[in-house]
Amino acid sequence: MAIPTTLRLEFVTPERAIVHDEVDELQLPGEEGFLGVLPGHTPMLVSLKVGEMWYRKGIEKFHGFVGFGFAEILPDRVTILARIAEKADDIDLERAQSAKRRAEERLAEVVKGGASAMDYERARIALLRAITRLQVSQHARTRG
Repeated sequence: MAIPTTLRLEFVTPERAIVHDEVDELQLPGEEGFLGVLPGHTPMLVSLKVGEMWYRKGIEKFHGFVGFGFAEILPDRVTILARIAEKADDIDLERAQSAKRRAEERLAEVVKGGASAMDYERARIALLRAITRLQVSQHARTRG
């Protein structure tokens, strides 16, 4: 059996399809660390965390935001099922900055008020999501 030359990338959330394309390689934010995938990769199932992902077609690289979910990796295909996700070009910068401010305020209140560990973790994840979205959106602004 020949090693495939590309990967079919299927990247979806419960609300919409993000990417359906043939790609040369990609990188995902796995729970155990970042994972690079090339055609012919060993089959595996990966749990995803909040982070930046990217995929490459030829010399062009495309970035996206992914928040939680799973990726099924096969030698010729990667299927990403994410709870939340956006391509860099689709991130609303003002909304992301506003979310970051709200998350910082909420985290400060939680720390100051001696809230539960659950409240702290929710505030921390909200801040992580906002910061990551801002970082990913930077790729769209610097590419053009």
